[in-house]
Amino acid sequence: MVCCERYCAAEKHFGRKTAERDLRRYQRGGADPITKLLLRELRRWSLQGLTLLDVGGGIGVIDMELAQDGVGAATVVEASPAYCEVARSAVERCYGSRPVQFIVGDFATLAPGLAEADVITLDRVVCCYPDAEALLRSAANRARQIIAYTYPRNRWYVHAFIFFQNARRRLTGNPFRAFLHSPESMCSVLETAGLMRIARQGNAVWMVDVYHKTSASDPSRC
Repeated sequence: MVCCERYCAAEKHFGRKTAERDLRRYQRGGADPITKLLLRELRRWSLQGLTLLDVGGGIGVIDMELAQDGVGAATVVEASPAYCEVARSAVERCYGSRPVQFIVGDFATLAPGLAEADVITLDRVVCCYPDAEALLRSAANRARQIIAYTYPRNRWYVHAFIFFQNARRRLTGNPFRAFLHSPESMCSVLETAGLMRIARQGNAVWMVDVYHKTSASDPSRC
């Protein structure tokens, strides 16, 4: 993947048809299982009036869901213009007069110019980015309270799936690549930035980690 302000591989891979298909799927069946786990962990906290920064927000599922929990304002940063456009039409209806902002680009590049947020989410984003440490470091610099993110499990069958998917993309000329990053390295970035992991959940393929900037009653470690 080429890292640029609007990194082109993501724009090509996540096009309009895919975005509209994902929105229809969400409208029929709700959030995907790993996103539901992330939302469940976030809802353990009072979100009333907090600001949300949704990195790689896709069609805005997290934003739409948390609008029901009283989130005061939301910002969606998405590398794909098509996804950002579809998210805008869906998310704005959920927030009414509450401010919602949509930004197209590479979050790691744009982060220094973005406002801080109480809650930052990265759902199935680090696996789409070659430098997960830079991505999470940028998130930590903008987070006031909580960072919640999902990532693929470090299992042989996940490695195999990603390998074959990337091989297929290479053969078809698709420049997009998926990545499986070290959970320990990602954890280290956030701990170095002063966050503590307070929750970890998962299924056969995906994991959810939640970090907080203050002390917690359940100080789970990597």
